[in-house]
Amino acid sequence: MKKIIALALALVMVLGLAACSVEKTEAPAPTAAPAATEAPKAEAPAATEAAAAPVEISLWTFPVGKWGEEATVNGWIEAFQAEYPHITVKVEYLDYQAGDDKLNTAIEGGQAPDLIFEGPERLIAQYAARGLLLDLTDLKETAGGKGLYPSIVNTCSIDGKMYAFPISQMAHCMVINRDIFEKADALKYLNEETGTWNSVDDYFNAIQAVYDSGHKDVMTIYCGGQGGDQGTRHMISCPAGNTPWSNPEHTQYTFATQANADILARFYAQDGVSFDPAIVAGDEINLFVQGVLAMGNCWNATLYNNNKDAINFNVLPMAFPTDEAAPALAGGFYCLGVFDNKDAARAEAAKTFIEWMTSDDAIYTEAVLAAGQWPTRDLGVDLYAGDEVMSQYGKFAPWFGDYYQITKGWAEFRTEMWNALQRIAKTDGSSAAILAELEAAQTAANAAASAQ
Repeated sequence: MKKIIALALALVMVLGLAACSVEKTEAPAPTAAPAATEAPKAEAPAATEAAAAPVEISLWTFPVGKWGEEATVNGWIEAFQAEYPHITVKVEYLDYQAGDDKLNTAIEGGQAPDLIFEGPERLIAQYAARGLLLDLTDLKETAGGKGLYPSIVNTCSIDGKMYAFPISQMAHCMVINRDIFEKADALKYLNEETGTWNSVDDYFNAIQAVYDSGHKDVMTIYCGGQGGDQGTRHMISCPAGNTPWSNPEHTQYTFATQANADILARFYAQDGVSFDPAIVAGDEINLFVQGVLAMGNCWNATLYNNNKDAINFNVLPMAFPTDEAAPALAGGFYCLGVFDNKDAARAEAAKTFIEWMTSDDAIYTEAVLAAGQWPTRDLGVDLYAGDEVMSQYGKFAPWFGDYYQITKGWAEFRTEMWNALQRIAKTDGSSAAILAELEAAQTAANAAASAQ
């Protein structure tokens, strides 16, 4: 009997060693990093090593810098698939005009992508709030997750669970055509070194000076839709005294204030400023790049990099004006989220892609630079050292305000806001009339927030 038992134990050990050997050989061997970065790849996660069956996942990305360019994204996909040959990644490129409708149609049809690259205002306020995204809290323990800035993690979380993995960050700002402002002797109203206005009054003085110099189209308040509407929001709230758009709990909207109405009334009466219900931010950006507008309200480092080859004048990025100690700017950052498509293999593959992209500093740096932004964890180096232009945009980062974009009813609020601007353009321009329109929009937005 002892010999039989011994023989059985020996057989079990042999089979166990054989199984380990098969698992090890099936795991994809690590490959060299892309040519742009020669750093070694992070080791493959254990869950991926054990996966043998082929799996196909989809990545849908909005056009954030080179994240919207096929050549850049395909480079990552090829490197990832070389390391994980059993995972195939199909990419869909979205724009900000039809992207939301395409996503919503896919979600309603049960065909949501596995991975989505966008900001928390969509991932958290729209999708995670509806229970559509997978919990990514476990990725905080990976090499790429342990150093994430806590404030950003909090914005990507609901009830302590992280539903979006932060990739890159930047500050939204405004911009002026420096050449036009210099010709109009309007540079005296601002501080070029800090990128700030001397005061709210001087901001309006500068607009008047440019108008008086003969450049009649100084700026426009675009309100044809929600595209890029962070510009029009901060154009209002910063000079109004950094007024909050929601309560601290992000459950109700609070923008219908006398201060906001007064600033909008001031814009209404200002020479060189127009309300334009026919355009959105993308159109305003094009008009600025073409030299038609002297000032733009929707701007950031990514937009500069995307348009710099078409600009033939000196660009000066500026914080929105305020009489407070510092402006409360919109902090834009972008994340990868994973839709819950009820498929464990696809979910694991999608999470593997996130870990691959973020755990190795060299690959992660490529992702951040492709966005034209800054990292969401301390890499210990200045990614834009020696780049004077990018350093100009980096100085706005300490002025991030509250990330109210995760307030409930976000999609409905955005629609209410640009429609309110259209209605304001048809009023007599008085503070009372404008406040009434803001109150109507706020009531509707809060009804949507309460319904969630």
